[in-house]
Amino acid sequence: MSKDARPLISIVIPVYNEERNIRRAYDAVKLLFKKIEHDYRLELLFSDNHSSDGTEAELEKIAQADPVVKVLRLARNYGFQRSVITAYRHVSGNAAIQLDCDLQDPVDIIPEFLRLWKEGHDVVVGIRRQRKEARLLHSGRKSFYKLVRSISDDNIIENAGDFRLVDRKVLDRLAQINDARPYTRGLVSSLAVKQTGVEYDREERKFDESKFPLKRLLGFATDGIVSHSLVPLRLASFTGIFVFFASILMALYYVGTYLVFGATWPPGFATLVVFLLMSVALNAIFVGIVGEYVGRIYDEVRVRPVSLIERSINFSELPENSVEIYKRS
Repeated sequence: MSKDARPLISIVIPVYNEERNIRRAYDAVKLLFKKIEHDYRLELLFSDNHSSDGTEAELEKIAQADPVVKVLRLARNYGFQRSVITAYRHVSGNAAIQLDCDLQDPVDIIPEFLRLWKEGHDVVVGIRRQRKEARLLHSGRKSFYKLVRSISDDNIIENAGDFRLVDRKVLDRLAQINDARPYTRGLVSSLAVKQTGVEYDREERKFDESKFPLKRLLGFATDGIVSHSLVPLRLASFTGIFVFFASILMALYYVGTYLVFGATWPPGFATLVVFLLMSVALNAIFVGIVGEYVGRIYDEVRVRPVSLIERSINFSELPENSVEIYKRS
């Protein structure tokens, strides 16, 4: 195959304070593509979510020595999902593969991704068969994916993470969506025509701590549920109706026992308090659910950019039709 005819594969690596992992990730990707360079060309894009350690300097050093490496540094920390979306909008490849900088997802699986892509699949996701983490956290993840899959109309694969291949057609569709709070896994799956997965065992992180503590994982879970299903709103409505009829039945019970059996009831202080607290709790829960959706509507109607890019390296020209606002280097 001639050099010009080789498909360009964009490897997307979002980073935040990954100074100790960047060189390892770069070397692993370069080593892999050296083995398959007769079939594919490489574009390696790092999306720096405004790191505060030596990440920026390390990326600049690598990019200056290797022109296939491109860097986007965001103006501030916009969160993982926006960082990924920004990277996807600026890749040039026929397909893009997202890879974590800590290499918990093995690069050796990438040739299998590419084989399935050439067979016609527009999205290929890595399915985590086994991962080295706390059992409780692992069970929580599995339960979450089952829940999202059961309540969503999108074709979300269980136990699939961010390690995936996305075809150019899906990337172009993704660029047309301006979601203020994107849940990238769900968006990509919803835009896929022919999606498949590859099972693998996830490795343990070698350096530094995970950038996804429990609080952020819960935030991702909320985004995943609210962004891809109206079931929480329907649940609020159904529960409200159930409590309403339960209250009517309870009232009929009191009236019936008084009329039929002549029962007398002591002052219902305890019953009143229980029902009052139940009503307050239900109101708080469902007002919060409605608030999640209203907040997202508010974010959407403001039509703000997904991110601002502070600096770019090895980009000859940035797209003019992008949502982001640029300060070019």
